[in-house]
Amino acid sequence: MHPTFFNRDLVCELGPLILGKMSSVKLQGRGREKTLSHEEQQTKINEVRQLIGPIANKLPHFCSDASILRYLKARNWNTKKASKMLKETLKWRVEYKPERIRWEDVAHEAETGKVYRCNYLDKYGRTVLVMRPGFQNTTSTRGQIKYLVYCMENAIMNLAPDQEQMVWLIDFQGWTMGCVSVKVTRETAHVLQDHYPERLGLGILYNPPKIFESFWTMVKPFIEPRTYNKVKFVYSNDSASQKIMQEIFDMDKLESVFGGRSTVGFDYKEYSERMREDDKKMFDFINSGCSTPLVLSDFPQSESSVAEHGSDDDEGFSGDDGIDLEGTDDLSDEKITGLPGCEDRANVLTEAQEKVMQMSEKHG
Repeated sequence: MHPTFFNRDLVCELGPLILGKMSSVKLQGRGREKTLSHEEQQTKINEVRQLIGPIANKLPHFCSDASILRYLKARNWNTKKASKMLKETLKWRVEYKPERIRWEDVAHEAETGKVYRCNYLDKYGRTVLVMRPGFQNTTSTRGQIKYLVYCMENAIMNLAPDQEQMVWLIDFQGWTMGCVSVKVTRETAHVLQDHYPERLGLGILYNPPKIFESFWTMVKPFIEPRTYNKVKFVYSNDSASQKIMQEIFDMDKLESVFGGRSTVGFDYKEYSERMREDDKKMFDFINSGCSTPLVLSDFPQSESSVAEHGSDDDEGFSGDDGIDLEGTDDLSDEKITGLPGCEDRANVLTEAQEKVMQMSEKHG
């Protein structure tokens, strides 16, 4: 979760709800989520790989069974929609080059420790990202999104071999409604939902303000049960909720601020060294021959055409940092029968947020 890292799959997996960081919340549709046997899943995976074509052979790491499975789940096992979504992600990776973002490019965003990867995994081998939205230190939308992408790539690289998902530990220390940027929330939602589907395994909200609970309660009816169950509220003064931390983490490694026994906290200098070491690992992977470089010509013209990038300011993305969010409307969930569109989801959250802010002013 970026200081505003909400993902439309958790409003449009937990995203705009929390501050725009967990913007990947899935809203409830008319139908139930499908359950497929292992054989049926493999058949779907093979079909998607066939639909993707030769591109899959050039990027085997991003077209593995596990990767395709995430896209299928995100599109409720619809192979055509899943293959289209995956191809758009591959195209995005060619344009945005997320694996080439280096620590030096985003280091200033991390100075306050608003988002950082813990140097331990949870008991299930999942990477743990600590997000502290109240520690926001920059105003550049492009810079914040770039740091979000860097954090996601780094977290994924450090997952246990058999893991595809991560844990977001969201610390609300210092958080206020003023920390929420609608603009960054929407940009975050696009990136997380469209290009990192099914990456959130668990979102822990640590000491969230009561007003946020009201907000979450309002949005609950619009969220898929499977997604809703990924979110846990934990309070430092509630022994019952603290048991959640004991079930998930090794308490000797968990920081004391989260009820653990480790006295080690975020240290910018030490963290910088860790990230530089990880950058070397990423560089080695890129040059390991595990994939063949793609160019836009690898994609059919109808799929690779991109709208012009906006001006080089915080109102849009341009140059190597460009993400053409306006050009992805045709990929929205409005095309999926039975699911409300992401704009509708965003509107639901925006309206709920406005109500919460009104409540805050009334009682504050």
